[in-house]
Amino acid sequence: MTSFPDSASSSDSPPTKVTRRTALSGLAASGLAASVFAGGARRHKQRIRVGQIGIGHAHSTKLSVYRESADYEVVGLVESDPRLRGTIAKNVTFKDVPLMTQEQLLNVADLDVVLVETRVNDLLGTAEACVNAGKHVHIDKPAGDSLPHFRRIVESAERQQLMIQMGYMYRYNPAIALLQKFLAEGWLGDVFEIHTVMSKVVPEANRASLAKFPGGVMFELGCHLIDLVVGVLGKPNSVTPFSQHVSPKDDGLVDNMLAVMEYDRAIASVKSSAVEVDGFARRHFVVCGTEGTFHIQPLDNPSARVALSKPRAKYQKGYQDVSFPKYRRYVADAADMASVLRGDKVSSFDAKHDLNVQEAVLRASGLPLN
Repeated sequence: MTSFPDSASSSDSPPTKVTRRTALSGLAASGLAASVFAGGARRHKQRIRVGQIGIGHAHSTKLSVYRESADYEVVGLVESDPRLRGTIAKNVTFKDVPLMTQEQLLNVADLDVVLVETRVNDLLGTAEACVNAGKHVHIDKPAGDSLPHFRRIVESAERQQLMIQMGYMYRYNPAIALLQKFLAEGWLGDVFEIHTVMSKVVPEANRASLAKFPGGVMFELGCHLIDLVVGVLGKPNSVTPFSQHVSPKDDGLVDNMLAVMEYDRAIASVKSSAVEVDGFARRHFVVCGTEGTFHIQPLDNPSARVALSKPRAKYQKGYQDVSFPKYRRYVADAADMASVLRGDKVSSFDAKHDLNVQEAVLRASGLPLN
């Protein structure tokens, strides 16, 4: 499977006309930029040795995917916070995984990959230590709040021919994969609009930790959508954020946010809130082109409504519903990383894409780039 940014150019100012030609040229550019990662792991090894640092991130239980995969051998878990470490025994995801220090993990013989699942403010420092130790990394989202620090890590990884995989959870969604095919085939024509929403009700107990970041709910949730928008249209010309606090709870969390991403011939709106009742059901990603519209909703257990100006392959003119198999997050991410590290394919998400995403996330969250 080819991942999402293949439909966009890798230049700093990519075209906003997404046609079959630009999609395929973007795929080639991404492949060239990412080919440095191919063959990074030892081909002779039956399983890829992986460890995890941190359980402070909301997605840290993804370790279960690697424990269940025949591609991986989980060798250790690190958690330096005594309070969090005390919860490990209560979670079946971490049952019987050897606990060790970060130094011990990074010195495990033939360790290939580290999953960086710390609290967000510790993601970059931890990832840099892993890359400096010569390890491939999966970094959960977003990539911290310092673009220069993230860029330094990316550049170090490229020099060492190491893979960085970001933990944006919709990259391998089957509906996103089909959207990518439509874009690559030119079936949607020239994209002129993207409209997307990702919201939920953040429990009161969790709002305080999110409020520590001035980027608010866009930084926490909207980043997933920005990854997809940049995948379709590339780096925006400008990003304009709109931020509000709407909850009656005076906790400082910026919980109602909108970002408008402008391109030469397209506009994308990204909406995220922490107060929407049953927000999971309304999470959607809509791409409108001159020849068709592709509407994914909901995102987490995807289905789609597709409208076409004329028949395309097995798809008819006008609107039709498309269903997908049950989607489990991170299974395809882990499988794709294994294929890259074994040299069977090149990484589908290059450094340019990840840096463009992080810059756009910071701008959309109203955060500085320094």
